[in-house]
Amino acid sequence: MGNLLIVGTVAFDDIETPFGKSDRILGGAATFIGLSASHFNTESGIISVIGGDFPKAYLDIFKERNIDISGIDIQEEGKTFYWKGKYDYNLNDRETLVTDLNVLADFNPMVPEKFIDCDFLMLGNLHPDVQMAVIEQIPERPKLVVLDTMNFWMDNTPEQLAKVVGKVDVITINDEEARQLSGEYSLLKAAEKIHQMGPKYVVIKKGEHGALLFNNGDVFFAPALPLEEVFDPTGAGDTFAGGFIGYLASTNDISFDNMKRAVIYGSNFASFCVERFGVERMLNLSREEVRKRLKQFKQLTQFEIELTQ
Repeated sequence: MGNLLIVGTVAFDDIETPFGKSDRILGGAATFIGLSASHFNTESGIISVIGGDFPKAYLDIFKERNIDISGIDIQEEGKTFYWKGKYDYNLNDRETLVTDLNVLADFNPMVPEKFIDCDFLMLGNLHPDVQMAVIEQIPERPKLVVLDTMNFWMDNTPEQLAKVVGKVDVITINDEEARQLSGEYSLLKAAEKIHQMGPKYVVIKKGEHGALLFNNGDVFFAPALPLEEVFDPTGAGDTFAGGFIGYLASTNDISFDNMKRAVIYGSNFASFCVERFGVERMLNLSREEVRKRLKQFKQLTQFEIELTQ
């Protein structure tokens, strides 16, 4: 297996959906990625920044799950990144009510010595300059570099983002972002254009409609599991990324066939994430629940058919 370094936000989220309100809870891209990946037997660490208002109990959550926090910069005089959002009944759409960057505004990431030769690097959704700063601190290219980004950076920092995209092996974005990044409506053409930008693999997330994996003409589709209850979609994409990279790091196999399995694992963990507010479901998830739902994914896609002329 290979060790995994995760770059992203550790934050406070304040969420309102038609099903309730969360108040200020643990959130952030690196948090969801790390907790998802922690379900695999792999050594991982987080690079992020927090303020003095961040509870020690939250840091203990990472430690208890064997997530190294030596790369989390604690600025005692500052305040932690805070995001507040509201969803309507169409949980695919959300309204951002408050974004307080706080200590994130001047974040200067430092790679801990023990992860300077990491095998797997997960660049969570963050300013491309921060992502590039981490890449430049690692002297030997990791076995696999995965990037998650969003349309905000495509709108506001396109040149910096293009440089990062050119340095990674895998990019994970949603269908809207894939179309914006490539300028193509067809997701097949979009993936081809994005391949030309650098990534060998393109993962396009379609929320409740599943995920697509592209690799130079090869395509794999993973459905989303129909759920009785969707409570809070915040962090689902990051949880997907954590399941994806966590599985690959635990198996130390980056073949296309194994990436198919990683997409299923990512979809599996994301399906749990949305069932409760924030990280609550990921903290109380058992190995047996994961195995049971994997069987459901298998049954959802497995069929026999007689091919005749």
